[in-house]
Amino acid sequence: MFQFQSSNPALNNKNAFSEVYGKNMFADKANVTTMSGVINKTSLLIAIAVASGAGGYALVQSMPSILYISAGASFIIVLGFYFLLAGKPQLAPIVAPVYAVVEGIFLGALTAMVDGILINRGLDVVGGVGLQAFIVTGSCVGSMLFAYRTGLIKPTRTFQAVLFTLFGAAMLAYLVSFIMMIVWGKELPLIGFASAVNDHGIMGYLGLGINVFMLVLVSLFLILDFKLIEDKVKAGAPKYMEWYCGFALLVTIAWIYIEAVKLVLRLSILFGGRD
Repeated sequence: MFQFQSSNPALNNKNAFSEVYGKNMFADKANVTTMSGVINKTSLLIAIAVASGAGGYALVQSMPSILYISAGASFIIVLGFYFLLAGKPQLAPIVAPVYAVVEGIFLGALTAMVDGILINRGLDVVGGVGLQAFIVTGSCVGSMLFAYRTGLIKPTRTFQAVLFTLFGAAMLAYLVSFIMMIVWGKELPLIGFASAVNDHGIMGYLGLGINVFMLVLVSLFLILDFKLIEDKVKAGAPKYMEWYCGFALLVTIAWIYIEAVKLVLRLSILFGGRD
């Protein structure tokens, strides 16, 4: 039978999910992963990220470099924790909250930076960038969950192939942009935060279109994540895998939030100055 693969590397670790207790994996329900357990652990990790995000938002006012420090740290931690959990998934209850704290600080600092950009331009966002991006993120997650549960979007082989093809192209563009920034100090047009601030006219609208496309693309990966998690819950994975799943989902949700922040920034600059 075809095995669905998630965009999230943390969810693709077959060994992590294959570990069970004894001959009967359902012998002790207290020691196996449940859907409600995954939801509870994911909710707790999100709450930790939000709380640390508030700290990151406040801290960036006095230490602007925290944005770049936390960005680098969150990237390294995601990769490092993936390889760590690939070998020892039982450490997920420890490392998942640590990731939530670091990622939250980065997202809070990023939100503060965008808020500052808009304030300096005399643009007002109702409720602030954080609230607007949070609403967009929640809407994306809720919509994908509804689409998955109702069967409106099914994680078929074709769906997966198309999604990964688009994902590969997008990641190549981001990689090229990153290299350009390191070597020449300029990023690829239309896709970065700098372009969101500086692009106007037709370039601004093209950037907005790419931003929306990326937001939809990242959100669609939740369909594969939901499917894979549901399969592993049915397989009776160990209880600590609830933290593992929560970590994996938080990685995806954080990416959605970043794209949502960029979307709020673009919309505010393109339309916020109009009477």
